Amino acid sequence: MRRRKLLQAGLVTGIGSGVKATGTGTSLLMRPMPRTGERLPAVGLGTWLTFDVPTADAPALARCQAVVDRFVADGGRVVDSSPMYGHAEAVLGEVLPRAASACFAMSKVWTPIIPYGPMQMRRSMALWRRTQMDVMLVHNLLAWQGHLNTLRQWQHEGLVRHVGVSTSHGRAHDEMREILGHDRIDVMQITYNPTDRSAEPLLDLASARGVAVIINRPFDGGDLLDRLAHVPLPPVAADLGCTSWATLVLKWELAHPAVTVAIPATTNTEHVAQNLAALRGPLPDLRERETIWRAMAPAVG
Repeated sequence: MRRRKLLQAGLVTGIGSGVKATGTGTSLLMRPMPRTGERLPAVGLGTWLTFDVPTADAPALARCQAVVDRFVADGGRVVDSSPMYGHAEAVLGEVLPRAASACFAMSKVWTPIIPYGPMQMRRSMALWRRTQMDVMLVHNLLAWQGHLNTLRQWQHEGLVRHVGVSTSHGRAHDEMREILGHDRIDVMQITYNPTDRSAEPLLDLASARGVAVIINRPFDGGDLLDRLAHVPLPPVAADLGCTSWATLVLKWELAHPAVTVAIPATTNTEHVAQNLAALRGPLPDLRERETIWRAMAPAVG
């Protein structure tokens, strides 16, 4: 079963200079959070759709536990969720305790009612079983001015370490540009993948402003990998240590110098392994990235 159906079921300093960023052997590709300098594995774990299962559904919960266990075992740390994702945060509270010390926790506030924001965020923290969040974002820029004021106060009080905003599906780029230009944020989460490169100017702006970039929908919700299933891997994949399109696509994305972490979602432990494999071995240089882009053309359109 392909990734899309499974979903429904259950700073590279050298790019352009010829110098490759590399995670070799037991080392992993790490990226710094600009505000704190904390280094994180550059592939994380999203939970949209995949972790939206009832906690009473034992088989589904076991699948989520297996995904988290494999994710951590392969070197992952960054886990992303939102109150918009149904049961996902409650599921994380069940499956994360064994990996709590390794988790870099990122969630969001998602309500048009600004005074309700703190209550929603406290509920998220309770579900995650945390007293501090590593990142809290204003989800899809909903009432972002008021929520950012709250988040900055929470940051001052030590309840959250990094604050920022998110958007997805190529939406609200003008508003995101305004925020990057005039507001102090630590993190921008945005959609970026080979089928949607519209965020590239914002990635560059975020990098110039010292803002971490988290990219969501790195596989276009799984549709890109479905289309690439009929496209042969280019020879450069072997040079980069890639045996799957998932690994190669992530390396193509991570080769953009502004990207801090990509957060693919999955319900399959084999796919976790393919995703985390992007942390090892060289990333494509500028020429190789263009070669990969041309190879993806039949699926990208």
